[in-house]
Amino acid sequence: MDWLKALFVWVDTFPSSTVIRESTFWFPFLLTVHVVSMCLFAGLIIMMDLRLFGIGNMRTPFSVVQKRLFPWQMAGITINAITGLALVYGQPLRYYGNVYFWIKTLMMVLAGINALAFHFSTYESVSAWDAKPIVPYGAKLAAVVSIVLWAAVIACGRLMAYNWFNPV
Repeated sequence: MDWLKALFVWVDTFPSSTVIRESTFWFPFLLTVHVVSMCLFAGLIIMMDLRLFGIGNMRTPFSVVQKRLFPWQMAGITINAITGLALVYGQPLRYYGNVYFWIKTLMMVLAGINALAFHFSTYESVSAWDAKPIVPYGAKLAAVVSIVLWAAVIACGRLMAYNWFNPV
């Protein structure tokens, strides 16, 4: 993993990284937009996952809920990803040595895998269960895993400010 640390050290030397890190405006602005876009994204994910689990918005077919929320979810996650990458770009060495950053990154990857697994398995049969009150086990499992993983992402994001471990 020396190559990874070398990459973070290299990025830390960029003048634009220094500007973000030392600015009284950029880092707080990026962090605020990051948090607000995560609230948007996470709120919409919870709405869809509760419907998927079978306890929320049951009068509306899942495909309709998904169609309405998905564009807004993608907007939220896009803004969130851009600002998150900019935050890491601005303080790469702070994040490299932060165990919560790496756990958060892993949880995001797992959440993406969970979403893809749902999309390419259970969602393919959505027409059979779309408007029914009984949701398939695979859908419920995907919803619970999603909520747990995104809650872990948010918790780790918050805990990054309180990193007690420093493996650097």
